[in-house]
Amino acid sequence: MELNHFILALISLSCLFSVSANAPPPLSNASSPASSELYDMIEVMSESPSPFAFDGTTLESIDDLLNILPGGVDPALQQICGNTDHPVECIIATMPFLDENAPIEPLSVLKAGIKAMDNQTKDALAEVTKLSMDPTTPKTIVPILQTCIDVYNSILNSDQKSLEAISNHNLVQLSTELGSNVENVLGCDNAFKQAKLESPMKAMDAMLANIISNTLTIGVDMVHF
Repeated sequence: MELNHFILALISLSCLFSVSANAPPPLSNASSPASSELYDMIEVMSESPSPFAFDGTTLESIDDLLNILPGGVDPALQQICGNTDHPVECIIATMPFLDENAPIEPLSVLKAGIKAMDNQTKDALAEVTKLSMDPTTPKTIVPILQTCIDVYNSILNSDQKSLEAISNHNLVQLSTELGSNVENVLGCDNAFKQAKLESPMKAMDAMLANIISNTLTIGVDMVHF
């Protein structure tokens, strides 16, 4: 997935996991055991709903995550993500998109979460579009896949409107757009359920739903303009 390769590149080039302004040196390249382990963990998290099982350990809390990460996580990010419903996913999703020049606060984490949501949605959109164009896909399934395409496009549209709301310091619009995605993300799976079929997008939608839930919590409960 594109997000995984992007994360891996960031790991190689920057101090992705810094504890403070006096950050440790960047992690070594992807061939090192630590970076390989982290890459494997992100691969699992990006494709499976919570709770995650990685290397024999079930990751259900931030403490579980910190025991596996080869570096530290900024305490401010731990605190913000710790107040969401899915703290592990919050850390994993937002870290690659945080602005290293901006303080870690609810607004910067929210922006990172929206970018992560956007990226995950684009991955899902690419996958479902590929399935819809596959000649082996049953024709009866194509309309359902089109529903999924519409769902993901709606989420992408809301993401842009959310960023505009942040720029305009419009909390009402921000809450509306973030809240609409809670409903939007259910659309694809519901379309398959109505047809009594298992959605091929189920795992990706589960991760996306968690990111959306976290952004809504941060945007509504923690951000103040």
